[in-house]
Amino acid sequence: MIVITGAAGFIGSALASHLNQQGYNNLVLVDDFSFADKNKNIEDKKYHALIERSVFIEWIDENEDIIDFIFHLGARTDTAEFDKEIFDRLNLNYSKEVWRRCVKYSIPLVYASSAATYGLGEYGFKDDHDLIQELKPLNPYGDSKNDFDKWALSQDAKPYYWAGLKFFNVYGPNEYHKSRMASVIMHAFRQISATDRMKLFRSHNPDFKDGEQLRDFIYIKDVVSVCYFLMHHRKDNGLFNLGTGKADTFYNLTKATFEAMGKTPVIEFIDTPADIRDKYQYFTEADISKLRSIGYDKPFATLEEGATDYVKNYLMKNKYY
Repeated sequence: MIVITGAAGFIGSALASHLNQQGYNNLVLVDDFSFADKNKNIEDKKYHALIERSVFIEWIDENEDIIDFIFHLGARTDTAEFDKEIFDRLNLNYSKEVWRRCVKYSIPLVYASSAATYGLGEYGFKDDHDLIQELKPLNPYGDSKNDFDKWALSQDAKPYYWAGLKFFNVYGPNEYHKSRMASVIMHAFRQISATDRMKLFRSHNPDFKDGEQLRDFIYIKDVVSVCYFLMHHRKDNGLFNLGTGKADTFYNLTKATFEAMGKTPVIEFIDTPADIRDKYQYFTEADISKLRSIGYDKPFATLEEGATDYVKNYLMKNKYY
């Protein structure tokens, strides 16, 4: 059995779809299934069982002999949430229990870290284990992910195979439920559909023009392709950046969304809210040399390719992946 935690969420449900497409229907999907809008992500998926997040650790103890692989993608991901206890419970301590079971029962593990661990990028965006202790995330969510990375690296007992994936700006189908935490393309699509225009944050940094703030945007289908690769690779343990390795601007992303919708771009700029202005990232770009060095050689979708597929084949049709 292949286990996916956070399976009703954005990345987890997309991974389930990809595994189904590859012929894997022996999936155990783990989540808090009390949210109807999120559960739509798994309505058409093929799987063996649904397990509630609250009983999953006990379920591992009772079923360890049938588990082939765990993708631990479940987490509280709200970067605007500042209750540290929530992140300690759901992101840090829960992940430690999953890790300990993978060690005890010799289960390979891939888990979700985050590019949020890099903070403002003072130390760059290289997935070097020696830099992890120095990173300064900007919020409790980033702290929780970095705290677990640090804890994992410090452990003498590790799963025989493990990888932590530092996801950069992932976008694509199955994020309908994410509300304000959805990707900029999702927000752009909804805003353009309603008003025929899109508002972006104005730059408050003299080194960047309005709309030219840069992010490493990666399409969800590339993310799950890497996960699938690692499931078979099962060597070269450690933390890996998962972005395209090429940053692009919010202006270009928005322009690509307009074009995919068949509309003329009309982009306006508004001030970045004062309460987040001093922590606003103007540049992120994954160093993916480590991922490439272990043999993942598939090209990543360009921003235009990803936006076109997402908008035309999913958003405009209200479809799931």
